[in-house]
Amino acid sequence: MTSPFKRILVGKPIASSEEQHQRIGKPTALAVFASDAVSSTAYATEEMLLVLLMGVVFPTSHSYLVPISVAAVALLAIVGTSYIQTIHAYPDGGGAYVVSRENISPLASLIAGGSLLVDYTLTVAVSISSGVLAIGSAFGFNDKAVLRIGLALFFVGMMCLGNLRGLKESGRVFAVPTYFYVSMLALFLIAGFYKLWFGDLGELNTSEELARHFAAEHELMQSASLFILLRAFSSGAVVLSGVEAISNGVPAFKKPESRNASQTLIMMASILGIGFLGISTLAHHMLPVVDEGGETVLSQMARGVFGEGNPLYYGLQFGTFAILVMAANTAYADFPRLSSLIARDGYLPRQLANRGDRLVFSNGILILSAMAGVLIVIFRAEVSALIPLYAVGVFTGFSLSQFGMIRHHLRLKEPNWQRGLAINAVGCLATTVVLGVVVVSKFTIGAWIPVVVIPIIVMFFRRIHRHYERIDQRMAAAPGEKVRRRTNTVVVLVGKVTKGSLTAVAYARSLNPDRLVAVSVVSSPEEQDRITRQWEDHQIPVELRTLYSPYRELSRPILAYVDELDATHSDDFLTVIVPEFALEHWWQKLLHNQSALILRTRLRGRPNTVVTSVPFHVGPHVGEGEIVAAGVDD
Repeated sequence: MTSPFKRILVGKPIASSEEQHQRIGKPTALAVFASDAVSSTAYATEEMLLVLLMGVVFPTSHSYLVPISVAAVALLAIVGTSYIQTIHAYPDGGGAYVVSRENISPLASLIAGGSLLVDYTLTVAVSISSGVLAIGSAFGFNDKAVLRIGLALFFVGMMCLGNLRGLKESGRVFAVPTYFYVSMLALFLIAGFYKLWFGDLGELNTSEELARHFAAEHELMQSASLFILLRAFSSGAVVLSGVEAISNGVPAFKKPESRNASQTLIMMASILGIGFLGISTLAHHMLPVVDEGGETVLSQMARGVFGEGNPLYYGLQFGTFAILVMAANTAYADFPRLSSLIARDGYLPRQLANRGDRLVFSNGILILSAMAGVLIVIFRAEVSALIPLYAVGVFTGFSLSQFGMIRHHLRLKEPNWQRGLAINAVGCLATTVVLGVVVVSKFTIGAWIPVVVIPIIVMFFRRIHRHYERIDQRMAAAPGEKVRRRTNTVVVLVGKVTKGSLTAVAYARSLNPDRLVAVSVVSSPEEQDRITRQWEDHQIPVELRTLYSPYRELSRPILAYVDELDATHSDDFLTVIVPEFALEHWWQKLLHNQSALILRTRLRGRPNTVVTSVPFHVGPHVGEGEIVAAGVDD
């Protein structure tokens, strides 16, 4: 815990009293909690276009981009307004999980929590894979899967390390790429609409051959069916991913927390809505096509607006790469915090509720990194393969949060509750419809995975909770229960008489047990004679019992002897003392057997058995001729 290497990587520990000083203001919070949502502007239009080009003949497909985008932005406004209410109603954070727990049922909260944990894991995998794809578009290596996967895993490791250093420190570092992307996107939109206004915005794909290719390849239609439009809308709806992040992380804001969080949410929604709608509008006029595994749509449009080789083009590509990688930071801010809340309620291992050296939930950060890395490897860092898994968790959390807020308004009837009720009712209906569309339209291409995984996670939550409840019941002391007198038999394990075994015997005698016996396992008469003579030579005032083991086993005869003692004294504590020696360097331990470790592990599984290790420190002052081994570890 105090190694110099860890201090270099993670930094010095921060005291719990400094927690208030680690909170972040609105500029940093926008970068931390909004990077996921803002980053979706880089790929949401492309995901819609991918669906449309597979179902509608080019260039008719592009005419649907703006209407679908307007619908998605309208949904964004509804959901954003709803989450502002959630922020003020639940200033301690927790988002959909806490809202569902307080207003619906424990099962609903577990579904919301599991959905969001899946969503955050996919956020890391999708955003980093998208970032690698963006930079690959500029340098032409998107067809090299091994390089993509390797880079993606590298950036997962960097994000993990950055967040282990603390929210405030990582937020300041990651704010630079976020604001750089927003600036470059603004320049791109201004330049694009300027050219569109003056008629200088050229079309990227206008040839009849390209139109015929799409028609012949996919047997496309001249107009979109309702199913295609709904599927395209569900793809574009990923632009809402990350909207709930601020409501989960309200306690991370400086005071007044709720006010700062709600203002940050408004800024995030504004940037997101303008950017997404602007890109879709320009795409409607520029007619880009999806080059799977090749250049991204945003990259094609940037070349058309800025010109080939323009430094602004490379600036936007680098900014896109940076924001997509940094988008994972939103998940790193929220996944550990949410998992800590679930752990405090007893549905996840309690270690996830512990803060690390830098006042962050380090265990949650490490688990998130590991799971995202597995997804990147399995899906080969391909964004289109990961996106269908993405929206199910997002909109499940949205729908449960909205329904929970409906119950909240009906239960408390606070001032102006009718207006809040109407907003949440519309939001709940809209997000539930979108959830149904996502599941139905993308079920066969990957949406079935979260549909199956989320119930499994909920079952996992409940199994953990039952375990903790069972342990608490068994550990509970009855009212008035007192400490009662019990006898204690102490067994000292020795291999031969050494300084270590003598120290162990001395410690055993200091306990003043009701019975004390030393036990040695021998495999031949010669070994028995040797240990007996040593015992007599050193005049050790303790009974010695030798156990014969013809097959040179150590654990079995000792366990059998302990069972024999336990049967003789049923209401007895059995204390087994294991002499060990501590060496100066860790690698020296490899030169000795690990029999003491094996014995401790097996003995601790017995009831009424106490296992105590008595270390004898072997330092550099020990002479060459002196004994360096002790007891069973020899």
